[in-house]
Amino acid sequence: MILHIETATKICSVALSQQGTLLDIIEDDESSYTHAENLTFFIQTLLERNGVVWQDIEAIAVTSGPGSYTGLRIGVSTAKGLCYGLGIPLIAVDALRSIAAQMQALYPGKTYLPMIDARRMEVFSAIYDENLYEIRSIQADLVSENSYKDYSDLVIGGDGIEKLKELWVNRKDITWAAVVKSSAKGQVSLAFQKFKNQIFEDVAYFEPYYLKDFK
Repeated sequence: MILHIETATKICSVALSQQGTLLDIIEDDESSYTHAENLTFFIQTLLERNGVVWQDIEAIAVTSGPGSYTGLRIGVSTAKGLCYGLGIPLIAVDALRSIAAQMQALYPGKTYLPMIDARRMEVFSAIYDENLYEIRSIQADLVSENSYKDYSDLVIGGDGIEKLKELWVNRKDITWAAVVKSSAKGQVSLAFQKFKNQIFEDVAYFEPYYLKDFK
């Protein structure tokens, strides 16, 4: 059983999974950041309504970034504190691959372009193939009408897509996965694979991947 924490964007999301299957999820998509107020409350509520005690949790998965500086700090510090106190491993799942995993479930066999809003006309993005292998690494992109023009038949999701929608009104080879946003449920299969392969982070030294300096 794995506890999942997702705080890379304004969405505060926690989930429980067992053997790579989602059991339950609580998330809040507010217009402002509420992680500091809601994260630990959501976790406790999730455990209580599923009859789960802390000793049942075998690992904690947390989004590693990129995304909101404050959101990532809160999520990672909470996960590290729980892992240290419970003596269980920490699993890191990057925020963009987690979004891509949700798009893969809805639109299999495509190329995936997850995006996270990085303010102004900038987004954090990466490109993954149908098996979620990285085609283009994570970058901070200033989007324009010519962005990603070398890629076709893309499925695009995440909270950064509205910027591109305005610029790509004439592109017909795009699938806009507007319902797909940052969510702890996107971590489930990815975290389970890491758990089976014993790919864990150092609880003492792990830091989020911010990509950009805090301003």
